[in-house]
Amino acid sequence: MIYRDIGKTGKKASIIGLGCEHLDRKPYEQVKETIDAALSCGINIYDMFMPGKEVREYLSKALGSRRKDILIQGHIGSTDIGQQYDISRDLPTVQRFFEDHLRLCGGYIDFGMLFFIDSDDDYKNVFESDIASYAQKLKEKGDIGHIGFSSHNPVTAIKAINTGLPEIMLFSINPAFDIIQTGDSIFTHLDKGFNIDSFSGIEPKRAELYRLCEQKNVAITVMKALGAGKLISPEHTPFKKPLSVAQCIHYSLSRPAVVSVLLGCKTAQEVFDSVKYLELNETELDYTDILSSVGSGMKGCCVYCNHCQPCPSQIDITAVNKYLDIAKLDTTNIPPSIRSHYQNLTHRGNECTKCASCEKRCPFDVPIISNIEEAEKLFKV
Repeated sequence: MIYRDIGKTGKKASIIGLGCEHLDRKPYEQVKETIDAALSCGINIYDMFMPGKEVREYLSKALGSRRKDILIQGHIGSTDIGQQYDISRDLPTVQRFFEDHLRLCGGYIDFGMLFFIDSDDDYKNVFESDIASYAQKLKEKGDIGHIGFSSHNPVTAIKAINTGLPEIMLFSINPAFDIIQTGDSIFTHLDKGFNIDSFSGIEPKRAELYRLCEQKNVAITVMKALGAGKLISPEHTPFKKPLSVAQCIHYSLSRPAVVSVLLGCKTAQEVFDSVKYLELNETELDYTDILSSVGSGMKGCCVYCNHCQPCPSQIDITAVNKYLDIAKLDTTNIPPSIRSHYQNLTHRGNECTKCASCEKRCPFDVPIISNIEEAEKLFKV
């Protein structure tokens, strides 16, 4: 297993994690087999948004003494009234459900996730209310280690990140969602099928969100990497052919600030199948041919795919483009960490010979040489 730093938390997450949603309403034996498989593969981060009493108890029992070996994302605001999943902004109700989850997790949850921040009302009713204060008190008491939130909306997520409160975000990322335009709900596309006519390149607000998280050192964990299975389905994929599970994982892991892709495995075999990602080569993981099927909308957009490599001067071109994209969010206030990352590259832009071999290989006609020159000017000490 490979592990990545979780932003500024000082913790590390396995690049493949487990989203436990599909273990809800499954027999205990199946829950335990799935958890055992995940632990045996080195998976150490688990998202447990489900508010149901039974699934929480089954997960706690399956983990047993191994609870100390993993990281849990538990959600503040996910409730179950009358055996009906719901989102609550009523503080006493929120407290009751979260504190029961705390009890089952041994009195500590690593990441207290403010739940489902998708609209302006969600933002106001959580980040401008006693619920955010409640999360801060939980952290001060040591009941949670860090504050995070979950969202599917890049505009609202940007607002939440800019409060400075979250250290981690659970966000829905996949190649189709990233080219759905602002104002379109991902749930509409999931329910009614993807409208490929609306695709026109990487959605700017999503790109801004990922770069903002990298800039502020806020980690991203990924949900819905497979688009509820539609992206890997020949019948439902919006692209010219379905992606593989591994390609979906690889795409998400190549976004700035992403530390882990949480897959909704519901059996041990699905866990073992997912970690086969670690055994595949770059050709098997490559997603650019499929993305290019959406037409000219991708032109000029770096998707960090590494097709530009190898560089004769050994410049890490993908890293240069990524740092440049982050710096361009605010060129007058480039974070020292991003500047340092660039300066610590073994080979930087001043070594570019302008041979253009990278541009000849780029599937999306990115102006790589001019990007390298711009980066060198921006990051020059």
